[in-house]
Amino acid sequence: MLSTQLIPLLVGITILLASLISLRLGLSVAIIEILLGVVAGNLGIVQTQDWMLFIASFGGILLTFLAGTEIDTDLMKSKFKESFLIGFFSFLTPFIGCSIYTYYFAGWSLPAALIAGVALSTTSLAVVYSVLVETNLSQTEIGKILMASTFITDMGTAIALSILFIKPTLYTALFIIVSVIVIILAAKFSHLVFDNPKLKDKVVEPEIKYILVLLLVFMYFASIGNGQAVLPAFLLGLLMSKHFTETSCTKLVRNRLRTVSYAVITPIFFIVGGLNVSIPLILSAFGLFVVLFGLKMVSKFIGVYFLAEKFIPHGSIYTTLLMSTGLTFGTIASVFGLTSGYINQVQYSILIGVVVTSAVIPTFIAQKWFMPKHSEDIVDV
Repeated sequence: MLSTQLIPLLVGITILLASLISLRLGLSVAIIEILLGVVAGNLGIVQTQDWMLFIASFGGILLTFLAGTEIDTDLMKSKFKESFLIGFFSFLTPFIGCSIYTYYFAGWSLPAALIAGVALSTTSLAVVYSVLVETNLSQTEIGKILMASTFITDMGTAIALSILFIKPTLYTALFIIVSVIVIILAAKFSHLVFDNPKLKDKVVEPEIKYILVLLLVFMYFASIGNGQAVLPAFLLGLLMSKHFTETSCTKLVRNRLRTVSYAVITPIFFIVGGLNVSIPLILSAFGLFVVLFGLKMVSKFIGVYFLAEKFIPHGSIYTTLLMSTGLTFGTIASVFGLTSGYINQVQYSILIGVVVTSAVIPTFIAQKWFMPKHSEDIVDV
């Protein structure tokens, strides 16, 4: 057993190695961080600790917020039909396909099959956003449609999980009320922080700390209300997006926040995702693992490709591949199923394995062979 003091050092070395390997291979650093997490976890080099789990949870929320700030609300309104249809069917087809297969053919119980459907229907906004930022596509039309579509998909998975399994309480209502109040007030009054000359260009970075506190509020009330903080975090980023495009100062705040995120917080999010994968348990049911991975890819293709071909003809395969990625909500659904007793440890490991694999392989293929090359896809909008 490694000492608790040694693990932060090993995590730091892993983060640095992932960055260097990413630059060397020209691949998204998120892919490398996940893979190194898988290796480190299965070799017993690093064990997940409570502080890592907290930072990882916060990292997913922070990435989701940043993704929201990148979206052009005017473009989103004009492309709402495209984003909604791609996102909705990106959720629906794998949810139905994976639920039916695991229930009727794999012999899982109905609750376990529904957990599988939810977990494998997701698209990781964190992965999509990270890849788009690293490839300079986040400010393009295809990038913004992708992020909006991904949010629709994750909204579908969150709603499905809540309706099927989560029993609302008074704390759930409190979480919703607090989230709405925070979003409205922040969208309306954040300019008092960002435009305050007494706060600008200070070493203590009060604007960044202000944003982090808002996200921590979501985390706390989500934890007591059985909710998911990533949804209000995205909406907050979306409604505050104009704050981050109005002046060079607010753009600088977002860039600094992104730097903080990518330096420490985000890498731990992806590494912890890899640490959750148990290769021995996956190998014990490898055939089912392969089938579920293939089923997720095929059902995502059916749900996304033909719509993407219609709405984003020069980036349809790239869009389909990135919409096939999973991580955040897939992990959340799998952990919920395990802790609630709906799935066993082997089923959990298979689902987590498929989720993490879907974050790596489609992203790798998309970056290697299907990056948009047409000028209308890569110029800023």
